[in-house]
Amino acid sequence: MNKCYDVVTLGELLLRLDSSDSEPLSRGMTLKKYAGGAELNVAAGVSALGLKTAVISRIPENPLGEFVRGQAVRLGVSDEGFILDHTPEARLGVYYSQSGVAPRKPTVIYDRAASSFTGIQADELPMELLDSVRLFHTTGITLALGANVRETAASCMKRCKEQGVLVSFDVNYRETLWSEQSARKAIEEILPYVDILFVSEETSRRMFGKTGMLAEIQHSFCSEYGISAVLSTERKIISPSEQCFGSSAYNAKTEQVFREPPYEHIQVLDRIGSGDAFVAGALFSLLKYDSLAEAVRIGNAMAAVKSTVHGDLPETGLTQIQKITDIHNATGVQSEMNR
Repeated sequence: MNKCYDVVTLGELLLRLDSSDSEPLSRGMTLKKYAGGAELNVAAGVSALGLKTAVISRIPENPLGEFVRGQAVRLGVSDEGFILDHTPEARLGVYYSQSGVAPRKPTVIYDRAASSFTGIQADELPMELLDSVRLFHTTGITLALGANVRETAASCMKRCKEQGVLVSFDVNYRETLWSEQSARKAIEEILPYVDILFVSEETSRRMFGKTGMLAEIQHSFCSEYGISAVLSTERKIISPSEQCFGSSAYNAKTEQVFREPPYEHIQVLDRIGSGDAFVAGALFSLLKYDSLAEAVRIGNAMAAVKSTVHGDLPETGLTQIQKITDIHNATGVQSEMNR
C-alpha cells in the first residue's frame, strides 16, 4: 500500500496564552495567543523539514478551534484527522505561560479539563490515516488526559503495530498532569507497541527506577520491551535565558550509541516546544536517512533553533538546519562572510 503520510500524530491541540514582556501572570494585563500542543509541534517540525504529516485530534467547532486548525494548516500539517466537536460543551484546552527571568523560573498553568479532546473515542478516529502512514507518534501528555484517551491511544498503537507501521512515543512527563506512579503504570502497558522511544535520563531514573550509565538504561528499555531505538535529550539549564542542549541515541540492533558535542550557551527566547522540535528532527532523520547519527545531529539543531523563537511551533526548514549543523560541527576559523 502506498503511504499517504510520513508521520501521523495523536494529541490535543491547545491555545497558549503568554504574559507579555516576561511579566508574572499575576501582574500582566495582556496575553498573546499561540497554537500549541506536543503532537502538533512534532508534526509541524517534521512538515517544515519536508515530509508529509497529519494530526489526529478533536477540536471545538468555534473560532478558537478555527484558529488552531488554521495554524496547523499554515505550517503544512493536514487537518484530515481533525474531528469537530459540535456539542454546546465543546471547548479548546488552554495553557498559560509565564517566561522566566532569573531567579524566577518559567511557569505553565493548564486549563484543559473536560476539553473536546478528552472526549475522543476510538470509533470516531479516521483509521484510514493509520493504515496509510509510515510512522505514528504520541506522548505521555496524551496518556495523562484520562482513561478514555489512554484507551484511544493504545488502540491506535496496537493497530499500527499490526499493520507494520512504526510507532514512536515520547514519555514527556508533566507532574502537573499526573503522578509518577500513575504515569509509569500506564506507560509500561503501551511500551511493548513502541519502536522508537524518547525518554530522558532523569525520567528513566526517577519514574522507572533505572540505574547504571545512560547507555545501560537505554539498553534495558530495548531488552525489556523490544524497542528498536531509545533517544534521550541532555539539557543543562544555566539560567532561564541560557541553556546547553545535546542528546544521545541507542541502537538496539548494533548496540551503538550516537551523540555529538552539545549546543552550548543557547540564547533562549522561548524554551517551550524545544523538546518536541528535537523529536521532529529525529523522526525526520530516521524516515529520510534511516540514521540515528542524523537523528541526533538534526534533532539537536532543531531544539537549539526552536529555543531562539517565540511560540510552540518549529518552522525551520532543512536548508537552514543543515547550515547550522555544518557550522556547529566545523573546526578551525569560520569566516564571517558566510552569512
